[in-house]
Amino acid sequence: MNNALDSIDLHLIRVLHTVLTESNVSRTALRLGTTQPAVSAALRRLRALTGDELLVRSGNAMVPTAFGASLVEPCACILREAQRLVDGVSNFDAMHSTRQFRLAAADYMDPAFLPQLISTLKREAPLCGVDVLPLTASLDYRHALAAGEIDAVLGNWLEPPQDLHLAPLLEDEIVCLVAADHPALRRGLDLAQYLQAEHVAPSPLRAAGEGVIDQHLHHLGLQRNIAVHCAFFNLIPGLVARSLLVLTTGRRFCQRYVDAGLSVRILPCPVPFPPLTYYLLWHARAHLDAAHRWLRAQVREAAAKAPG
Repeated sequence: MNNALDSIDLHLIRVLHTVLTESNVSRTALRLGTTQPAVSAALRRLRALTGDELLVRSGNAMVPTAFGASLVEPCACILREAQRLVDGVSNFDAMHSTRQFRLAAADYMDPAFLPQLISTLKREAPLCGVDVLPLTASLDYRHALAAGEIDAVLGNWLEPPQDLHLAPLLEDEIVCLVAADHPALRRGLDLAQYLQAEHVAPSPLRAAGEGVIDQHLHHLGLQRNIAVHCAFFNLIPGLVARSLLVLTTGRRFCQRYVDAGLSVRILPCPVPFPPLTYYLLWHARAHLDAAHRWLRAQVREAAAKAPG
């Protein structure tokens, strides 16, 4: 036995709502961008389905029946909810949304990048909240993305994970940061001296394994002397300024501390490194979400505006 609801589609609801509010078949056709015969045919279907005339003549005008008038608001409600369904896929009202965005980010990125991003998010979506979580070895970011616990991950990988969506954000040159009175500034830093020097390195972001610098050195058959591991990347330049430690990382990160007046200097790295590339990662579950697409666009814009 057929369900009566199978005979009703959204277009029929639009015709019903418009013809009841306009009380005129010609104006209904004009508003819906269709023909008068098509509206008349839809109205005949609706009368057959409801068993009511819905619209009747009163003098020279047409007026809704009592039952027809009672359907105006339910039809409007159905159309509003249908629009919400469509908007959920295609639109995101950033100015009025109260969504909470959650990002996991490495703290060794360009220090200017995250402030630029947060500034943009709060300007364009003032009611939205933003949580920036540390990208650490204890965070299973793949699981967190799949579970919807975080929206996106920002970091760098020699070979980014292929099971996630990704977009490159920033590219950087690998350099060495040393104290302003480091002997290498006078004599230079060749490969042998680089490998023998005492290095400071961030704690690895994986529960087991090397960071990207040591991964690449390992691929070249080289090993440096790491004397200090530090879980707080932004403290490392201060350690470098007060010691003979060498930090190997991106130029963007190092340049901010040189420009800020810290007693550190940048040296070319004697090891040939590929460019350091930072990526935005996200899960397939959020790929088509309108709010997430908006967020990704803001991240890419902030990366494009970050000073080189």
